[in-house]
Amino acid sequence: MEIQYIGHSSFKIRGKNASVVCDPYDPQFTGLKFPKISAEIVTISHNHGDHNNSEGVSDKTLVISGPGEYEVKGVKVVGLSTYHDGKEGKERGKNTIYRIDIDKISLVHLGDLGHKLTDSQIDSLGTVDILLIPVGGVYTLNPAEAAVVVSQLEPKVIIPMHYKRKELDEKTFAGLADLNLFLKELGKTDIAPLPKYTTTREKLPSEATVVVLE
Repeated sequence: MEIQYIGHSSFKIRGKNASVVCDPYDPQFTGLKFPKISAEIVTISHNHGDHNNSEGVSDKTLVISGPGEYEVKGVKVVGLSTYHDGKEGKERGKNTIYRIDIDKISLVHLGDLGHKLTDSQIDSLGTVDILLIPVGGVYTLNPAEAAVVVSQLEPKVIIPMHYKRKELDEKTFAGLADLNLFLKELGKTDIAPLPKYTTTREKLPSEATVVVLE
């Protein structure tokens, strides 16, 4: 399995039989370019312009935009309803977490999660091998809250997303925290970014590992 960071909260997850693109963004909304990309499955965590540009992904068989259970070419996706804020959706509405089982690896994309998880949500997600987690605050978990969610799920691999970048539209994303604040919360600093992350079930690390992607 190969994970490529497209930017913001968007990733392409490539398996042996199918690929998934999570939260494709609108370049006009974010200020980031969106590459030409294809995948069989697209997941949308919520209907905001920096997460819902399914039209930007070609050759898709299925677009998933809410809770439920889905399967395409052996890739299983389960959507779990959560909130975009810490006030049960009163500020920003709902958010969908996706658990993606691909090549015998369980990957969870938290979307714009805005709160710590409940015991029921933790149980529903089960064992998490790879966690894609927002860490920038303002619209999502802040660095300290993200560290708590990491401890709740105990993933083998932690990949941060949705944090401050100079390329992001300054007005829309003002106040997002720098990635280093999250890394300090986990006691992980000086991590060199990778162009992509490739692994197999057998090669997953035995201890929690933070991976920063370019």
